[in-house]
Amino acid sequence: TQMPRSAFRKKLLAMLARGPTVGALMDLCEGNFLMLARLVPDLTRMAGAYVSCPVGAAPLQLEVLEHTPYTSLVRLTHLFGHDASREPDPDARLRIYHDARQAEVIDLRQSVLPLHGMYDAPGLVQKWRANHFAWRWLQFCLAQGHDFRLSEHLARGARDLTAPLTA
Repeated sequence: TQMPRSAFRKKLLAMLARGPTVGALMDLCEGNFLMLARLVPDLTRMAGAYVSCPVGAAPLQLEVLEHTPYTSLVRLTHLFGHDASREPDPDARLRIYHDARQAEVIDLRQSVLPLHGMYDAPGLVQKWRANHFAWRWLQFCLAQGHDFRLSEHLARGARDLTAPLTA
């Protein structure tokens, strides 16, 4: 059975207040999966790079790096600045475990939250911080109206809100 979104959010907020544990990290990765599923509902059918540009928001780039039978690897980044001077920040690689309904930060580069030695001791704290950052960032992206629906992209054509990147 699937927990309603509002109940899951309350559970996740309570867990965040308690701090990092293995269970808290798994809950956070489940929250990341749920938000990515809303942001990129057609992920398993997508390949390549896409950009979402809602009016008034910085472009959000999604690059599908790999699909395996049970996982996907994506890069998600905001592009701030203008044209050639755009800086990717945050810039994250996320592994999505479709069968376990988890999305874990594999690599995160950003200037807001200092993260060093993500897999060094104490690795749990660093991974929890990175995934907590991703959870908050995904909430922000959804609130801004970012959307990578493949069906809408195909209906609108490549020049509209969600378009594949061109080299």
